Amino acid sequence: MALSEEPAAGAPEQPGEAAGGESDALARGSTLESFGESAETRELLGRLRDAHSDLVAREVAVEQFRVIMDKYQEQPHLLDPHLEWMMNLLLDIVQDKTSPPTLVHLAFKFLYIITKVRGYKIFLRLFPHEVADVQPVLDMLSDQNPRDHETWETRYMLLLWLSMTCLIPFDFSRLDGNLDTQPGPAQLSIMDRILQIAESYLVVSDKARDAAAVLVSKFITRQDVKQKKMTGFLDWTLRTLTQSSFQTIEGTIAVDGALQALAQIFKHGTREDCLPYAPTVLQYLSSCRLSDCNQTLLRKLGVKLAQRLGLTFLKPRVAKWRYQRGSRSLAANLSSQKQREQTPHSGTPDREEDYDVPEEVESVIEQLLAGLKDKDTVVRWSAAKGIGRIAGRLPQDLADDVVGSALDCFSFQETDNAWHGGCLALAELGRRGLLLPTRLTDVVAVIQRALTYDEKRGACSVGANVRDAACYVCWAFARAYEPAELRPFVAEISSALVIATVFDRDVNCRRAASAAFQENVGRQGTFPHGIDILTTADYFAVGNRSNCFLAISVFIAGFPEYTQPMIDHLVTMKITHWDRVIRELSAKALQNLAPCAPEYCASQVFPQLLSLTRSPDLHTRHGAILACGAVTCALHRLAAQGGRSITDYLDRTALEGLKQIHQQLYDHQLYRGLGGELMRQAVCSLVESLALSRVPFKGDPIINGWQWLVDDTLRSLHLMSSQSRQQIKEAAVAALAALCTEYYPAEPGEKNPAAVDELIQRYLAELGSPEEMTRCGFALALGALPSFLLKGRLQQVLEGLRAVTHISPKDTSFAEARRDGLMAIARICQTVGVSSDSIPDQSLCKENVPQIYSTLLSCMADYTTDSRGDVGTWVREAAMTSLLEVTLLLGRNRPELIPADTCEQVLCCVAQQASEKIDRVRAHAGSVLLTLLHFDSPPLPYVPHREELELIFPRSEVSSVNWSAPSQAFPRITKLLALPAFRYHVLLGLAVSTGGLTESTVRHATQSLCEYVKSIQEDPQAMGYFSETLLQIFRDNLLNDRVSVPLLKTLDQLLANGCFDVYMAEEDPPFAMKLLALCKEEIRKSKDVHKLRSSIAVFCGMIPFRGELRKKVLLQLLLLLCHPFPIVRNTTASHLYEVMIIYGEEIVGPEALDEVMAVLGETTWDTDLLVVKGQRNRLCDLFQVPRPQLVSKAHDLEVECPVTPPGAEGPEEEEPDAMVSAQSGVVWALLQFTWGSHGDEKSSKVPTD
Repeated sequence: MALSEEPAAGAPEQPGEAAGGESDALARGSTLESFGESAETRELLGRLRDAHSDLVAREVAVEQFRVIMDKYQEQPHLLDPHLEWMMNLLLDIVQDKTSPPTLVHLAFKFLYIITKVRGYKIFLRLFPHEVADVQPVLDMLSDQNPRDHETWETRYMLLLWLSMTCLIPFDFSRLDGNLDTQPGPAQLSIMDRILQIAESYLVVSDKARDAAAVLVSKFITRQDVKQKKMTGFLDWTLRTLTQSSFQTIEGTIAVDGALQALAQIFKHGTREDCLPYAPTVLQYLSSCRLSDCNQTLLRKLGVKLAQRLGLTFLKPRVAKWRYQRGSRSLAANLSSQKQREQTPHSGTPDREEDYDVPEEVESVIEQLLAGLKDKDTVVRWSAAKGIGRIAGRLPQDLADDVVGSALDCFSFQETDNAWHGGCLALAELGRRGLLLPTRLTDVVAVIQRALTYDEKRGACSVGANVRDAACYVCWAFARAYEPAELRPFVAEISSALVIATVFDRDVNCRRAASAAFQENVGRQGTFPHGIDILTTADYFAVGNRSNCFLAISVFIAGFPEYTQPMIDHLVTMKITHWDRVIRELSAKALQNLAPCAPEYCASQVFPQLLSLTRSPDLHTRHGAILACGAVTCALHRLAAQGGRSITDYLDRTALEGLKQIHQQLYDHQLYRGLGGELMRQAVCSLVESLALSRVPFKGDPIINGWQWLVDDTLRSLHLMSSQSRQQIKEAAVAALAALCTEYYPAEPGEKNPAAVDELIQRYLAELGSPEEMTRCGFALALGALPSFLLKGRLQQVLEGLRAVTHISPKDTSFAEARRDGLMAIARICQTVGVSSDSIPDQSLCKENVPQIYSTLLSCMADYTTDSRGDVGTWVREAAMTSLLEVTLLLGRNRPELIPADTCEQVLCCVAQQASEKIDRVRAHAGSVLLTLLHFDSPPLPYVPHREELELIFPRSEVSSVNWSAPSQAFPRITKLLALPAFRYHVLLGLAVSTGGLTESTVRHATQSLCEYVKSIQEDPQAMGYFSETLLQIFRDNLLNDRVSVPLLKTLDQLLANGCFDVYMAEEDPPFAMKLLALCKEEIRKSKDVHKLRSSIAVFCGMIPFRGELRKKVLLQLLLLLCHPFPIVRNTTASHLYEVMIIYGEEIVGPEALDEVMAVLGETTWDTDLLVVKGQRNRLCDLFQVPRPQLVSKAHDLEVECPVTPPGAEGPEEEEPDAMVSAQSGVVWALLQFTWGSHGDEKSSKVPTD
């Protein structure tokens, strides 16, 4: 990378966001005041002598220093007061003869880190550059190995230091002494050594190549060196250029070094010294054809060298004809804005008759103009700066030709690269005063086009960089010209910038346009309503695209100067945009802007939109249809405010055009294919807008066509892409609701036509479709029907929707259909209303309310899962929302219709969801619970434990509690365990959460549950209620893995945290006995490893209980030690080993404990079952538990079962996981086959007691 402090291409530092280069650091307010790590840095540099010998310490020190320096990347000037002492500390190490090489390299690495942050041009000046420094630096550089990739920072800094020593004002020959008289082999002079080093490092592959170019620029341009070495060195560089190929890596590196060296020489050398060589260098440069190279850096260096050559050919001069504004102080401009009189500027003609422009300049300009069209931004930016510099030295007529060539870039035959380069060139010319006011007419015209440049390329577009650079041009013009010069173009520029500010697709372009508009308001003072617009459309406000389109645009359109240009831009550019989101936003924006110019929209815009609906382009057609509906709706609202009709704005021709849109699309079969999705959505939106606008189409055949479209769209939802399916469904349902409300009501005294009955019957029939999406669409369609269509058919419709929400084996995975069915039921309830003395077919009453609640509550238990995850979540959320809406509806109108038990059931089910593991569901449930609890219009009746609930959930915390955060939700919801009505449901939800997978959910749920249990341990009655509820949940969910597996994990947590220690004092506590029986039943014949491992933890947690229970628990664990699955055997042994560490002496006594621990710890439990069985039997003897014996079973198989001594209580039933006798390798497989085939045969079981 070339050493250059120039700003990145396309990112000029002046206009902020205008060229896309300024970060958001200033916006974040993360600026620093000073170098705050001075003391830490001084200490760190002082420790280098001790840290260099240890590799780890060395790397830590480097990383610490890099972290400190990187903080100042955006504000490197804060380091300036500290650079000198940092350099002195490091150079002391370097110049110390006793410093080992590793320490020297470490010091240079630190110097490089400083240089990287502050820039080599500033840091270079601080290097010592006395005569005494030349020889030591040269010697150190000679001792370096250019191939050592670990020490490249050392070579880089030494080359920079050597370049600084080349500035000494003495002839280098004085430093050589008398070389000829010295004995031994001939020695090279200082001059030759430096040149040799420079040439060798110009072809290396690391960053030392950049420093070598800097060295060359300082060395070759010395007065004593250029006379002897300049010609030879230039010959070497040109020879390198011609002999190297940029098709290879080595050739690319060599060409890069040569170009850097030449560019630096022609930059720092005097014109008199470089001019004799310039034609030759230009000839060689042209012959290299760098424009065909695919290396960006080489093309940039070629453009840079070309502009340096051009400046060499032209005499240094300030063009007298250039435009000079005078004072550019913003404060002076604002203070004298009203007093000063502006006079048009006319360029002063260049009267230097003898000034001759060399022919080579034309070749240079051609290369720079070609560079404006380069594919890389850095090359275009370098070419633009070169054109600005060279044009400043040309006569007026030739400079004007350059401007004309730059304007040629703005042809639609050119690529976006040419447009971007042209904008950068115009900005440079204008900033330097080289773009005379006579050219502004042409320039403003192309900049207006550049501000809206957007070309579709495949699935994306190009042009954002062009629009960004065009904003930079406008920013530069604000600083370059007097207000009188730009006054004729204020309307065009201000409108274009405002449009880019609010309607551009990219946030960078919107912010760049806002910055350019702000600069013009401050510098020019002629932009209409500038301050008002800036306060609304500032840097932060334009960051949100929807806010720009829908809010800021309305404010700006309130100023008449901007209204029509904004509307025209939306119609011509944004309605036809390739991005669907932009088209939809533009239609909404057009709806908001239409009231600002209703006559213009009706007479000019609307006919244009109607013509666009017939366009063969899909995007144009889609946007135009959306815009027609939006404008119609806006005009209707405006007319309704004055008590008029939409026909006052739209004539018969416009109405006929609206009517023909659907028929034209149908005739041309444009509802099919992928484009058909856009057309269906757009026309459904149009139908909704026309119906809401009350367009007089009642009784027209077009209504049947619209109805067919809605029905066919809902029926074909499964054929549409998943990305657009939801939006199309919503558009069709909204269109149906508006269509039925406006065009289907019967006239007074008439009955509804038979088509209405047929419509509802058809929709009900579609609810049984085998396609889920069809069910979704028609369920929502029924929910959207107006009340006059539902009354008299309410029970029939509700019954059909109830069937949709029911889970049957064939449609278990139709969760979306059940969700939409629930939403439809709630919407129907709100549509028909409540009446206590009505009949069930007319509205909600005491006959149908229980049925509706039954349907909604049954869906609260939908935990369906498929490949998408817990899809039942959608159903439960919809059920909670529907319960809230229906309950509030009844509470406002007829609270006596809410049954007492139903109200309690609703709150309990919602509380259960508020204690479960999914954050989104928990947040929604918490919101519903608090809304129902604190509803007071009037308060809901039959709320159980209302006073306690209001203490737990006070009204003041309704908006502050974040239910999706486990740390806030579980401590509150756990308090409901103290309320009998909520205890079962809340504990069920907490059990699922405590045994879940999410770390934060498990941690907070476990902590809250354990704290509650420990708080009631002193209350035997409360502890009994809790224990019995826990057992009841276990009984109700046996073999239900969704609950039982998390419940086992919850039991493990409760046992491990001592929550049931209160039962330790009694022998064989009933709670523990029942729990053991339930655990045995849960894992019976189970092959679920997770369930088995969870049960093992529970069994181990029950060992501390006393009495016969402990023997039974140990028996279960010993049976699991010979389980067919090795992972189960290992888990059992591991858990049992941990338990024996704590309770071993109490269980087996100190004599046998060592042997038990040895067997558990030293046995390989995943080895052969015969070996494992022997070790297990040893443990049975040590634990004084009967060994399992082989018992004959059906099919002559043998299975292990525990032997029960006479008179003792036998096992409740056979243990399914007992070890199969390993007489043959296939016995276990046969046994599994037997159990799978004859699992219901009682004869296959060991008799129970």
